[in-house]
Amino acid sequence: MRADLHLHTLCSDGAFSPAEIARRCKSAGVELFSITDHDNMSGLAEGAEAAKALGLRFVRGIEISAYLGATKVHVLGYGCGEGEAYFNFLKERREGARIRAEDALKKANAALSLSVTMEDVELFHVKKEAPIHTMHVVSAFADRLSADKGELYSALFAPFAPAYSDLCRPLPADAVRLVHEMGGIAVLAHPAQILVLPAELSARFRLLSPKEREEAKQTFRGARDALIRELVSAGLDGIECYHSTHTLSETEEFLAFARARGLLVTGGSDFHSDGSPRKIGLPAFDTADAGAFLSLKGSV
Repeated sequence: MRADLHLHTLCSDGAFSPAEIARRCKSAGVELFSITDHDNMSGLAEGAEAAKALGLRFVRGIEISAYLGATKVHVLGYGCGEGEAYFNFLKERREGARIRAEDALKKANAALSLSVTMEDVELFHVKKEAPIHTMHVVSAFADRLSADKGELYSALFAPFAPAYSDLCRPLPADAVRLVHEMGGIAVLAHPAQILVLPAELSARFRLLSPKEREEAKQTFRGARDALIRELVSAGLDGIECYHSTHTLSETEEFLAFARARGLLVTGGSDFHSDGSPRKIGLPAFDTADAGAFLSLKGSV
């Protein structure tokens, strides 16, 4: 079954509604998809309804934006229910995200000698029930400066950049535990993006050449792998082996890792918007594990 299990909508930092994502999945030949917005599940009802109307299979998803210091270790949750554990988490994330956004806004204004306001940021925070996201802050500054959002994020808002804020972030092991408390299965997102680097190197990583970045990734690969093994010990259920940013060798590496430990293998595009190399339905992922997803509570 052709699947894309990592998609974002307007309910976090994506550009399209859940219904539009479903339509695009249909056009791309995707038969099973999951909406995995950051830190909330407010778009899932619309996504499920649209999937049913289009004859597609759908599984509930969420991506918890977990960090270990400046290291991004995002955790996908599938089949999670909207009970007490979720609503407590959502309240904490909304409050924490607001604090973090205000901190990033203050730092960016100081760095650029601008006066962008939270009201400006809220223009890009379309789904008010979902936590505000750093990319909403980035969008407000990109709009003011007529700048590219990706380039502006890397220069100003990425870890150790002038406007970076790490306030109120959940830890990776806590994210795994939370997914289980919500009745779901926990999958490590885009593992090749995990960079466990010394602070000094992390601070200047974005300034390195592509060759130097790859050398740093290989040098500290052992630290990344040790972190992943710790998460497996903490109850991690699966690995997103197929991802739009993974090379063929990285995909093979994580497939071997997952299979050696009996972990679930997943894949997804991590699509957010047009104009990006991330395309719905790519990389091609035909899952033999569809039954595991379709048996989850809330799948249609």
